[in-house]
Amino acid sequence: MRVGVLALQGDFREHLSALNSLSGVVAVPVKRSDEIAQIDALVLPGGESTTIAKLAKIFDVFRTIKDRINSGLPVYGSCAGLILLSDRILDGAKGQETFGGLDITSRRNAFGRQVDSFEGEIDFKGIGRSEEHTSELQSRQYLV
Repeated sequence: MRVGVLALQGDFREHLSALNSLSGVVAVPVKRSDEIAQIDALVLPGGESTTIAKLAKIFDVFRTIKDRINSGLPVYGSCAGLILLSDRILDGAKGQETFGGLDITSRRNAFGRQVDSFEGEIDFKGIGRSEEHTSELQSRQYLV
C-alpha cells in the first residue's frame, strides 16, 4: 500500500517514519497533485491547520485533496489534520476552509491558544511504574 503524507507543514517526518516501519506500507511525502494521484491513502499530519490549508492552496493541491477524499480516498488526520477533515469548523481563521470528509464540527484552540502550551513535571503512578516524576507536554488542543 502506498500511503502519502501531506508534507507541507507539521510533523510529517514522524508520520513517514512510523508508516515506513510497517510491513507492506510504502510511505511517501506528497506536495504536488501528481504525487497525490499516485497514492492509495493519505495522512494529514498535525501542525497548524490554517497554515496547512494556505500552503495546500499555494501548492495548488487543496482541490485535488478535497476531490480525492470525496471520491473515497482513505484518509487519517491527526491534530490539525483532523481539523482539516472536519466538515465544519468553529473559531477558524477568517475564511478558513477544510478538506472535509468527516461529518463533525471541530473548534480550534478550544482549551486556549498554542502559546499557552507548556511542559512541566508531574507525579505519575501508572501501569508497571512506581510513583515517580515525569515530564509532560500540555498542549492546548481542539474539541470535536
